[in-house]
Amino acid sequence: MAGTQAKTARAEWGTRFGFLMAMIGAMVGAGNIWRFPYVAGNNGGGAFILAFLILLFVLAIPGLMAEVALGRYTGKGVIGAFREVVGRGGLVGFGVVVLLVNVALMSYYAPVIAWTLYYAIHSLLFSFTASGFEPVAFWDGFLANPVLTIGLHTVVMGSIAAILALGIRRGVERIVVYAVPALVLSLVIMTIRGLTLPGASEGIAFTFGVEWAYLTYSGTWIEALGQALFSTGLGWGIALTVGSYLREYDDVPLGGGVFTALGESSIGILAALAIFPIVFAVGVAPDAGANLAFISLVQVFPEIPFGGLVAVLFFVGFFLATFTSGLLITEVSVTTLEEETRFDRTQTVLGVCGLIWLLGIPSAYSAELLDYLDFVFGSWGLPLATLAIIGIIGWVLGPERLRLLAVNRNAGIHVGQWWDPVVKYVIPAVMLFIMGYFAYDEFGSIEMIGGMVVLLTFPIIGYAIMTVLEGRDRRTEPVDVPGGDD
Repeated sequence: MAGTQAKTARAEWGTRFGFLMAMIGAMVGAGNIWRFPYVAGNNGGGAFILAFLILLFVLAIPGLMAEVALGRYTGKGVIGAFREVVGRGGLVGFGVVVLLVNVALMSYYAPVIAWTLYYAIHSLLFSFTASGFEPVAFWDGFLANPVLTIGLHTVVMGSIAAILALGIRRGVERIVVYAVPALVLSLVIMTIRGLTLPGASEGIAFTFGVEWAYLTYSGTWIEALGQALFSTGLGWGIALTVGSYLREYDDVPLGGGVFTALGESSIGILAALAIFPIVFAVGVAPDAGANLAFISLVQVFPEIPFGGLVAVLFFVGFFLATFTSGLLITEVSVTTLEEETRFDRTQTVLGVCGLIWLLGIPSAYSAELLDYLDFVFGSWGLPLATLAIIGIIGWVLGPERLRLLAVNRNAGIHVGQWWDPVVKYVIPAVMLFIMGYFAYDEFGSIEMIGGMVVLLTFPIIGYAIMTVLEGRDRRTEPVDVPGGDD
């Protein structure tokens, strides 16, 4: 038909290993290497890890299976998948909610990638073990230089755009199959080195010792919920997008659920084991917050043998982790908007990356704003997006139908009927209870107010956008006139 651009067949992962590394690469990032250790340090160490693991197995593994399977079932991006399930209309706006949360998260995540790039470069220059190096002054000087922070933010988004423009196989898959194993190797070496230091046993005790009182605090559970969703990517639309590129014989329960959740949680705990023994060995506080990786750890490297090489392992691995996650997070919007618009992939990549770059400038300029956005969207926006995805699976499509048609299709691990009520009832109930418990405890706080703004406005915005767009599409559809072809 004249004037209509032909659509090529949908891309697929080239290998099962590529699919598995894409899932791990998407999930393992700053959430594991930067966020997990300092959030654990602020919430009792072992108690937080226990809460995290409980939510990981109760929510994340069944939820990831559901989200990957929804992508396989529909073969579409986020908005297309929602339209496939709920039909046309404003309810597709919940797909827009997932997309909005995804873009918001990436807008402050990109500056974090820029931080890791800056530190990776300086680790290769052995700056951290140079005579007279001052970690606090170095960090403060970096953040106080907007030309540098915004410039590196620009470099990061430009690099992501260049790789995504190459496509799924030639771009994303080629990066993740090397970056993820390199990350794991660097953490293993760093962990072995840390465990050999005098005093490292205190770090192990902190990591695995449980102060039971922390499990009664709402803050521990809301942080653990945010971490479980942040680390696994459940609700970002990533698993849905990765699942939409699955081949006929790829295994959803193994690759999309068990392997991914166990892999990313293992890397999170491995990161804690790599960091806390070293931190305790030289007497640095484990609850140093977001500065744990960028100030506290940097103080450690000059104090240990071969500290310069350990710094290289840590920060290069850190950068690889954050960068691969950034690729897959951005791919969610690229896949969806390429399907929903008339733009080709290159145009869509440039548009999405340009928007994220623009929205990320405030976070690149202000670390305080970044920290606030991380809490609001990590603890409130992500649960909202997750509830949207799990809601349409559990209450519209039906978990039994999805399990039979997509989850267990060519699966090496058979998922039984137990999965249906978990997706329909348990996941939403647990999430709503934790969110409500925290809102009750923190009523009136600025964090709760920010979360309420996200919870109330994003669904309204999403519903309004899709109502307008779907109405416009119906008005522009050609009308069949009887006898019109005669």
